[in-house]
This record gives sequence, C-alpha cells and structure tokens, in this order.
Amino acid sequence: MADAPPPSSIPPRGAQRPNSEGFRRFIERAPDSGAGRVLLGSASIVAAGFILSRMLGLVRSVVIARAFGTDPELAAFWVASRLPDLVFQLLAGATLSAAFIPTFSRVLLRGGEDAAWRLASSALNIIATATLVLAALAFALAPTLVPLLAPGLGEATGQQEELRALAVHLTRLMLISPLFFGASGMVTGILNARHHFLAPALAPVCYNLGIIAGAVFLADSHGVDGLAWGVAGGAAAHLLVQVPALRSSGMRWTPSFDLFSDGVQEVLRLMGPRVLGLAASQLNFLAAMFFASFVSDEAISALNYAFLMMMMPVGVVGMAISTAVFPTLAQHGASQDTSALRVAVSKSLRQILFLAVPASAGLIILATPTVRVLLERGAFDAESTRLVVAALGLYALGIAAHSGIEILSRGFYAVADTRTPVAIAVTAMLLNLALSAALVAPFGLRGLAAAASITAFVEFGLLLWVLSTRLGGLERRALTRTVGSTLAATAALSLIMVGALMALSLAGVSDTSMLGSFVHIAVAGVLGLVAFGVAGYLANRDDLRMVARQ
Repeated sequence: MADAPPPSSIPPRGAQRPNSEGFRRFIERAPDSGAGRVLLGSASIVAAGFILSRMLGLVRSVVIARAFGTDPELAAFWVASRLPDLVFQLLAGATLSAAFIPTFSRVLLRGGEDAAWRLASSALNIIATATLVLAALAFALAPTLVPLLAPGLGEATGQQEELRALAVHLTRLMLISPLFFGASGMVTGILNARHHFLAPALAPVCYNLGIIAGAVFLADSHGVDGLAWGVAGGAAAHLLVQVPALRSSGMRWTPSFDLFSDGVQEVLRLMGPRVLGLAASQLNFLAAMFFASFVSDEAISALNYAFLMMMMPVGVVGMAISTAVFPTLAQHGASQDTSALRVAVSKSLRQILFLAVPASAGLIILATPTVRVLLERGAFDAESTRLVVAALGLYALGIAAHSGIEILSRGFYAVADTRTPVAIAVTAMLLNLALSAALVAPFGLRGLAAAASITAFVEFGLLLWVLSTRLGGLERRALTRTVGSTLAATAALSLIMVGALMALSLAGVSDTSMLGSFVHIAVAGVLGLVAFGVAGYLANRDDLRMVARQ
C-alpha cells in the first residue's frame, strides 16, 4: 500500500479519510453545528447582511445622485472604478468562492485542522502579494489603459482631455482599495468556510458606509475625489471589521507561501479557469461602459445607477441564499454525496426563483416612481430619472436569471469544476458583446440593458442544463412546479399592481411628484404582495411555506 500522504496534500477523492474525527470536532466547534440550524442561521445572518448592505447601497446611490446627478465628472468616477475592481476580482474574487472554500473543505476533511490552516495562511499571503503587484502595474499603466475603457468620455461636451485626466487620477487613487480587498476577500473565504457569517456580512455594510461618508462629508470640498477617498476608506473598513472574527475562528496565521503544496496547487488550479470567468464578467461591465460612452457622458452614470438598483434584489435573494448554502454544498462535494448536493442546489434554486421572479415584475412596474423617490433630488433631475428608468426596466427583466446563476455556479464549484461555468460565462460574454454592439445604435441605453438581460437568461439556461445533467437531475418535477406556480402568482401580482396604478391615476394621484410616486409605490406594492401571497398559497403552498421557514 502506498505511503500515507503528507497532511498538506489532497488524496484522490476515493481515498480513505483518516482525519474524519478531527473534521467532525472542527465542525462541531463552528457556530450552530446542526446542519439544519447551521443553514437556517447562516442564511438569516447572510440575508440580513445583504439586505442591510443593499439598503445602504441605495443610500449610497441617493447621496451620490444628490451630489452629482449624472454630471460628466461622475462618469469619470465610474470609469475610474473599473480598473481597481478588475484587480480585485481577478485575484481575491477568483479565489474566494470557486477555489478556496471547496479546497479548504477537502484539506480539512482529509488532512486535518493544521493542514487546513496552513493552506489558509498560504492562500492569504499569496493573494495579498499578487494583488499588490497587480495594483502597482495598474498604477503605472493607468494613463494608457483608462482612456481605452470609455473612448467617448467627454467627446460630446469637448471635455475629453480633462475628463480622461480626471479618470486616470481617480483610478490611481482608488487602486488603494484592492490592496485591502485582496486580503479581505480571502478573510471572507476563510470565515465562510468555518461557517462564520456575521463579520463577512457586516464587511460590505462598512464599505458602503465609507463611500456614503465620502459623498456626504467630502464631496462639497473635494468633488469626486471625496468619493474616491470614501472607496479607499470603505475598503479598509471591509478588512478591519473581519479581523476580530478571524482571530476567534481559531486561525493560526503563518508567514508561509507553500506555493508547491498540494493544497495551494489545488487552489491555483481551480482559480485559473475562474479568473477567465471573472474576466468575462468584467468585460461585460467594460463593454456596457464602452458603448454607453458613445451615447453620452450622462448615459454612463445612468447605466451604473440602473445596474446598482437591479442588483439590490439579486443581492438580497440570489447572493444571500447562495453564499449561505455554499459551504454546505462544498462539504457535500468534498464527501462525494451527490444526492445531498442535488437536493441542496435544487431547493436553493427554487427558493431563489420564488422570490426573484416577483421582484423582477415589481421593479419593472414601479421603475419610474422608484427612481423618482430614491434618486430625484439635488443634482439628479427629471432628465436623469428618464435616463435611469430607460435602462432599469430592461435590466430588471434579468433579476431571476442573475439570481439563479449565483447558486448554479456554486453547484459546479462544490464539485471542483470551475471550467464549465467559465466556458459558459465566456460564451455569454461574447453574446453580450455582439448584442450590445447591435442594439446600442438603434436603442441606446435600452439596447445595452436588454443585451445584459438576454445574456443572463442564456447563461442561466446553459448552467441549469449542464449542472442538471452532471448531478443526475435537479428534482425536475418540484422545480417545474415552483416555476409554474411562481409565474402564476407573479401574473396575479402584476395585474393587481397595474390595476392599482391605473386607479390612482384616474383618481388624480400622479407619479410626477415625490409624494405621488411614494403613494404609487406603497399602494401598488402592498396590494401586489398580498395578491402574490394569496395566489402563491393557492398555486403551491409548499413553496410558500418553504420560503417562509427560511
């Protein structure tokens, strides 16, 4: 018989598990050790964190809109934010969900606690160092790279050179943020792998608070530089709020790199395809900004506002549920329990669709009054509202698809397959580029938002098909029933909401004022939710109970 592998190595999946008792004790020391209680408590914490973060994200959009509206200088800020975000996403973002958590689970299961912490230390040190190097390169190359991101920036107003210089300056200032995010993203992965969710859930809240502080306290005196400093301060807070939880989790950090250990090699192997997938995702953002720059400077900001508003329900529903369940999926994958993995993915997907589909319909119907209530004040005027609504309605069509992609991608990561979702993401990216190029000229912002939603549904469909085949099905009958009943309940919600809006208009309550818009949202929203609840109970009460229990 072959010699036993060293503690840091990962044996073949069929190998014996000599450290299963250590793994059991390790998990029992995690909060809420019972599987059901872990998932329920984790989902609640993550959902609460996402809701609070997304609410603060809306507040962030409100204060930014009040201070800058859709001014060309703000367009320079959005352009500048892309390069720092790319630096973070390609390293820490690629490592967190796709590579680190599944590998950590397997090393812990087969190599023991000491090996798992050595892997965590090495991964943290490597990603932080690589982020520093990449940020330095981006800093040096910013004058060359930034103008390529939005060639039309400032062209319509004759401010091209001025706005390009501002975008380069802001890019260099915000390149501080990935230095913090590189470490913070890995800390989030470590804590999630240990079923610690509170501090990671608070981290985005602190990040948003930093940006809000920059907009409120620094914008008047420093302009968009204040926003950039807010981004950097928020990134620092994102890391610092997680440090106490990291210590309490029992992590034993060492200044090791162990680049050639089996665990680190496994992370790098899984990370490679994910880098390509995130690059494809980032290219979608870059393509939207690239084409929007030829529409107008204001269009860049309008597209960003609309995207951020669309992402609120995606975050609260798709990201929250998927983040909470992923460590459990990773454990099922590590123990090769395909049946449990299939059930967990299917149940999570059904929950996501049950919530995301009506959210999509509601946001489409209430797009105009919602934008007016949230954003129309200060420098953000009626024309800004018109621009944002033009994109938001079509962006909102893709909420269910974007939310579903979150859990389906994690289904692949749980079985250590990063290649398939990456191949699908690259395919979707190419489709998005083609659709954006074809639709921007005739439809402007609407064309770019439509391209994004169409692409999201194609990506969702491909992921669902392939993952279902891989896992031997995803409880097709239950999933079909959920989709059918949800669509029926959403139709009832839509009819009631549209009817309520028409009745309010006939009664003389217009949505052209702030108060009228608020009345439209309150009345139509409440009646729509009641209609959805009643119709959902009649069509499929099991799904309603399933979501209510979570």
